[in-house]
Amino acid sequence: MTETAQTPQTEGTPAFPNDRTCPYQLPAGYAQLRDDPNSLRKVTLYDGRQAWVVTKHEAARKLLADPRLSSDRTDISFPSTSPRIESVRDRTPSFIGLDPPEHGPKRRMTISEFTVKRIKNMRPGIERIVHGFIDELLAAGPPADLVSMFALPVPSMVICELLGVPYADHDFFQDASKRLVQSVGAADASRARDDLESYMDGLVTKFQAEPGPGLVGALVSEQLAAGEIDRSELISTALLLLIAGHETTASMTSLGVITLLEHPEQHAALRADPSLVPGAVEELLRVLAIADIAGGRIARADIEIDGQLIRAGEGVIVTNSIANRDASVFEDPDTFDVHRSARHHLAFGYGVHQCLGQNLARLELEVIVTALFDRIPTLRLAVPAEQLTLRPGTTIQGVNELPVTW
Repeated sequence: MTETAQTPQTEGTPAFPNDRTCPYQLPAGYAQLRDDPNSLRKVTLYDGRQAWVVTKHEAARKLLADPRLSSDRTDISFPSTSPRIESVRDRTPSFIGLDPPEHGPKRRMTISEFTVKRIKNMRPGIERIVHGFIDELLAAGPPADLVSMFALPVPSMVICELLGVPYADHDFFQDASKRLVQSVGAADASRARDDLESYMDGLVTKFQAEPGPGLVGALVSEQLAAGEIDRSELISTALLLLIAGHETTASMTSLGVITLLEHPEQHAALRADPSLVPGAVEELLRVLAIADIAGGRIARADIEIDGQLIRAGEGVIVTNSIANRDASVFEDPDTFDVHRSARHHLAFGYGVHQCLGQNLARLELEVIVTALFDRIPTLRLAVPAEQLTLRPGTTIQGVNELPVTW
């Protein structure tokens, strides 16, 4: 530690997280954190504890790659942004809650299903699913709730096919997932987690009796049977992929549609030049940053960065939306621009815990953006955007209903 490192005063630290008032803009409090000259700021969490929030893109990348920061959510010092986190401290963590060297082998058990080649080969199937739900949307006619009729079922069916989870059960796991990730109290989150674990436990038992399809089937017949993973680890991993695989893409779809419709010039440019779609998806990921509070960590040692000191035992939160609005990296960062080169955003994290499913998410969003507006060119919001109810800042950003017409 050098003499320049210091821990600033922590009195009067702002509350965190904040709720959005606009689907695609930072809360006012986050904009103030972003514009602070320091790379880190102390904030106060719901339980009165304090943690560091990272406010600069370069510092975020450095810290997410720093082995002195731990992802162990079972540690009592892990920075909890809501009681929901507290409710799962005693549960077996999936690989995202493990640190090296334990993390690598567990992640590698699933990575074969998420390679660039494997995901590329999924395009025809994803296109079939997307167009199938657009057919149903058009047949039902306007007005419609885009979340329940399209944004949610599309990624649910995709991840079910990849994992080998019966899509016939989608109503159950979508409801339980929603109760888990949007719960306010620890008891509600715990009950939802119990329901999901019980469901996945039953599926594992079924696949033990008769080999099953998809990634879950492979984990049961190969890794579990060989003792490379235990039952609770398998269940936690499968639930992570199931929940993240549909909740995040559903949220990106709904907020992405809102963002494009609220920026007609950008939307028109995209319609006129389909080659812009991959870059537009990256810009949507940058601007929307729906997994806004997923980058929680605990310092295992003192860390000096940019003249500030994170002490061992302190919590650190890399807030994607703030890092993705760093003006030193993204010119005019609050402007949505489909022509921007935004691939180096942090919406998928960074380092060893970078999102496993990012290739799948990108492909799904590219297919969705292209097909939805090609098939329904007159799609528009059925209510003013300011009347939409946004989810609170303590959960995955999104809307639970999106009334549209055409």
